[in-house]
Amino acid sequence: MKNILKSLLVWVLIIPLAILNGGFREKILMPWFGEQFALPISGILLCILIFLVTVLLLHKLVKGGNKTYWAIGSVWIFLTIGIEFIIGSIMNNPIEEMLAAYDITTGNLWLLVVIFTGFAPWLSAKIRKII
Repeated sequence: MKNILKSLLVWVLIIPLAILNGGFREKILMPWFGEQFALPISGILLCILIFLVTVLLLHKLVKGGNKTYWAIGSVWIFLTIGIEFIIGSIMNNPIEEMLAAYDITTGNLWLLVVIFTGFAPWLSAKIRKII
């Protein structure tokens, strides 16, 4: 439990990166490439940012085995989806609009970003040869 709580410090650092990535997508990528290419580029970029933050910081806070890192990833997925829907509800976004972000056929890779968020803790531990 202590490891999961410590891991939240890393997860919280991902939030402003995701917001900045969204701004970058809207202000830079969309005008340059259009929505068709901006959405996947933004999704890939966010996965890279999540991975970099995780691989650089998580090992400094968390020690454990496979189960620990998978548990952290599961919590991160739950929190990511939860925060997205809470903020979306506060902003009066229709549920249909929020769910549409999970449709990868539109070019939006958000579903893959969420899945990658769950894999990132385990993958970073594996790359650092912690597990």
